[in-house]
Amino acid sequence: MARIRNSLLLCLALLTWTAAGAAGLPQPRVGPMAVSGVYSVTFHLNLASTLPAGSIITCRARMAPIPGGLDLLKPQLAATPVSAGQVSVTGSTATCAAEIPFSWTVTSPPGGIALFYEIDAVSYQGGAPILVRTSAPRQVSTAFPAAGSSANLSLNLIF
Repeated sequence: MARIRNSLLLCLALLTWTAAGAAGLPQPRVGPMAVSGVYSVTFHLNLASTLPAGSIITCRARMAPIPGGLDLLKPQLAATPVSAGQVSVTGSTATCAAEIPFSWTVTSPPGGIALFYEIDAVSYQGGAPILVRTSAPRQVSTAFPAAGSSANLSLNLIF
């Protein structure tokens, strides 16, 4: 008997909640909010093999919020923030840094950042640039920085 009564009370509560939504009563929602800041990415590269003398390593990174609570009425993500950095090779290691400023309008607090990156090694032997080595585009997820602040991400990679 108690089981039937509990089931009936649960159904009544669900019907009342559904009716309140249909009647247009306000439901708790998060409105569009602006988020901005700067993301600094440092790539620490351990070179798997030697590169020609004078080679330059270029790193590119772009990012997007996850799980994707973008405000579709105000799409400010048309130009996904992209940044590039470069550094000359010294021995068997190299460090490449990129800063990515961002500003988006989101409908819900982002759960994190999806960072996409690619690294290339270019040699200028004979005056014309020659692509010596490239990485496949990769993705890594990381925490979203506090509003208006900067966050740092350091990646150790074999290249």
